[in-house]
Amino acid sequence: MSKVSIIVPVYNVEKYLKRCIDSLINQTLKDIEIIIVDDGSTDNSGQIIKKYQEKNSNIKYYKKENGGLSDARNYGMKYAQSEYIAFLDSDDFVDKTMYEKMYNKAIEDNADYVECDFYWAYPKVEEKNGAQNSFEDEIKNLRLKKDAGYRYKNKKEMMEYGRVVAWNKLIKKDIIKENFPKGLNYEDVEFFYKLIPNVTKFAFVEEPLLYYVQRKNSIVNKQTYKNGQIFNVFDNVIDFYKKNNLYDEYFQELEYTYTRILLCSSLKRIKKIKDEVQKRKLIYETWQNINTKFPEWKKNELLKKKSLKNLYIKSVNKFTYKIYSII
Repeated sequence: MSKVSIIVPVYNVEKYLKRCIDSLINQTLKDIEIIIVDDGSTDNSGQIIKKYQEKNSNIKYYKKENGGLSDARNYGMKYAQSEYIAFLDSDDFVDKTMYEKMYNKAIEDNADYVECDFYWAYPKVEEKNGAQNSFEDEIKNLRLKKDAGYRYKNKKEMMEYGRVVAWNKLIKKDIIKENFPKGLNYEDVEFFYKLIPNVTKFAFVEEPLLYYVQRKNSIVNKQTYKNGQIFNVFDNVIDFYKKNNLYDEYFQELEYTYTRILLCSSLKRIKKIKDEVQKRKLIYETWQNINTKFPEWKKNELLKKKSLKNLYIKSVNKFTYKIYSII
């Protein structure tokens, strides 16, 4: 059994795949398995993976029909043999010490969940042929912004402040009880909030070890009416907490998180939708969902904490919402 299984979904990323895999095969933690799932790529991604597999015995390559990011991650988890699981997107890359530092932290603190800081990485020049240079040259072409997450102290703070992404975490395989939701955007949101009740102890590596590369043509930067799937994702999360008799215990955090995400990051994405009809419809549906699911959201105790974000949320009413939706 390896110490860490790293699951890498791949779909038509031939321009960036080499950089990603190079960062994994050069890890200082050698006892890892690299599970690469080709989710029906139509470019040369498969050929690139096979060449690496021929020279690296710890690379496991699986090819499947296209089913989306969640489906590829779930597929990879079926084959993971390690004590801990990590996820990495194929157009990002990591520091060579990332998984050694995170694994050591997990063992030292007896943690079943570890987070590290990361860099928002903005290419200074968009390379026509993708990432083809050495790590040193790649990093020189990136404008880096460090992201240090909140060091929460318990599960409720984890729900309130947690960084809802899959790729800067090391998770004990045994505590993963729920898969990523297939066919929905915001898959990390559902996976993260369903994972929280299973976490016994978490730890942090306070060092940026991952490069989250921002590409103009990435899925994240293409906003469509599918942004409305955030409603479906939160419905699934709320149903999960009710089914497991956790809803009352975490009500304040669920209400706050629902309101915060819909009025902040989700609304910001909706504003980038080019189709004006779809945009206006989602803006309306956002307000309706908040006030239907949590009609007393303005009274949430967590909104009393001082922060600019809370100040903004508290200022939202049916009149200011229309203004914020425009600007």
